[in-house]
Amino acid sequence: MLLSELAEKELIEMENGVRYGYLSETECIFDPKTGKIIGFELIEPSRLPFQKKKTNSSLFIPWEEIHLIGEDRILFRKTTSARRYYDK
Repeated sequence: MLLSELAEKELIEMENGVRYGYLSETECIFDPKTGKIIGFELIEPSRLPFQKKKTNSSLFIPWEEIHLIGEDRILFRKTTSARRYYDK
């Protein structure tokens, strides 16, 4: 599978069926020493000037939580933490 094909897949949480956008709208977090994918962090959409700032933290989907990569969608389990901190 090509990376461009993977980027077109929609992220869906299995428990509630919530859609989180497409993989192309995330940041891929990986270990630069090993190349292992740690997970994906959803990027907050840019806000218009004077728009009220959201207080929600960004969502992190650990690689271990991905259950299935299908033809059109990527299904993942509900993550236990809303944000994961990682070493750069």
